[in-house]
Amino acid sequence: MLEAQEIKPEIYWVGALDWNERLFHGYTTERGITYNAYLIMDEKITLIDTVKEKFSDDLLQRVSQVVDPAKINYVISNHVEMDHSGALPAVAKAMPNATFLCSPKAKEEFAHHYQEAGIDFKEVKTGDTLNIGKRTLTFVETPMVHWPDNMVTYDEFDKVLFSNDAFGQHFASSQRFDVSTDLCEVMKQARKYYANIVQPYAMQAAKALEVVKGLSLEMIAPSHGIIWTEHIPDILDAYTQWTSNEKVEKAAIIYDSMWGSTEKMAKAICAGFISAGIDARYFDIKATHESDIVAYTLDAKYIAVGSPTLNMKMMPNIAMFLTYQNGLSPRNADRVGFAFGSYGWAPAGPNAVQKELEGAGYTLPVPVETLNWRPTQEFLDELQARVKKLVEA
Repeated sequence: MLEAQEIKPEIYWVGALDWNERLFHGYTTERGITYNAYLIMDEKITLIDTVKEKFSDDLLQRVSQVVDPAKINYVISNHVEMDHSGALPAVAKAMPNATFLCSPKAKEEFAHHYQEAGIDFKEVKTGDTLNIGKRTLTFVETPMVHWPDNMVTYDEFDKVLFSNDAFGQHFASSQRFDVSTDLCEVMKQARKYYANIVQPYAMQAAKALEVVKGLSLEMIAPSHGIIWTEHIPDILDAYTQWTSNEKVEKAAIIYDSMWGSTEKMAKAICAGFISAGIDARYFDIKATHESDIVAYTLDAKYIAVGSPTLNMKMMPNIAMFLTYQNGLSPRNADRVGFAFGSYGWAPAGPNAVQKELEGAGYTLPVPVETLNWRPTQEFLDELQARVKKLVEA
């Protein structure tokens, strides 16, 4: 069993690692998930957050390596969602002398989650403080980053921000810090986490980011993934870009195909972007999960979506992708969309894609590109040239 790890003098990581989890709300977690919880040893011993219910014993064993759980004075719950709070009933039994703290909105929600546990939560609001000895903890509510109840906890003495979901990654590692982990992989997972979890709340995340930038920080300790130390500027810069909706000159071509015609169109469209100097790649929706695609499209200026016609509809996998992506509420007015696809009897599939892109707010400078049956090389060459002209225009 992984032991409790001291991350700062008198502050311990006591969370849990879920090496085998591969799915979170429709989002693939190919590197597993970390549920971070933190124990502060001061005059008043304080636990910040818990873990998913199935890892309750792991949490309590790690706490017990540092202190008798019955001696804990405070338990702070920054977020109600069950991957953070699932162990609360077990924690309440093991820590009968603890006072439980959460945001006002969380108190309402906890009443519906763990009423049988009989936990009496005390409210803390933005600006409220808690003195636990030589440390004073400050609370800041961060609603909709990414639930209404979210808050963060700041330890000014140690210059540590316990940031909850913000700056996290679904990434299981035996290493706790950015400096001892593959930074490229960590940033990749942070981007994927933001794109699939935080993106719908970019405006709220931007406001929270401004508060964070005003703090004196030596450590950001999120609820998932590794802890930020030397690379705090890197993750803050990344969040600044992501929340700003800044677009990059790159293109994603997402498609499904039955007999190869729409796939040939996708490849020609991709070649058209590349010949215009635009970084581009195409995704066969059968080969790449939508949660990985949206991590790529997070800042892409151009998005082309293609489908043949199936039963007078678009292909089900494309419909699923568009539903998933549009559910993340991307700000599409700054994106250039392009619908395309092949058909036999009627261009219903590509037309349905066009209608979906229109409804999602994409800028659509050209009509839907349709192809009856199979493409000739001349058609593909012309399609590539039209895409290049579209970009250059």
